Amino acid sequence: MTTITKDTLIGDILDLDPESAEFFFAMGMYCLGCPASRGETLGQACMVHGVDAEEMVQQLNKHLSSVSVAKE
Repeated sequence: MTTITKDTLIGDILDLDPESAEFFFAMGMYCLGCPASRGETLGQACMVHGVDAEEMVQQLNKHLSSVSVAKE
């Protein structure tokens, strides 16, 4: 399993699991189809949208680990 950090690109997160888009929608980031947003890091997006990056990292890693377990 890949571990998400504040430096992980949003596009890479979405490629790992498209359902992770719900976490970005919840923080008000609705432009996920835009090439610029896919090239942003998670930390950059959190800063712009006023979201705690560490909390988002934890939520995404927890989500992705549950998805990985379900796929096995």
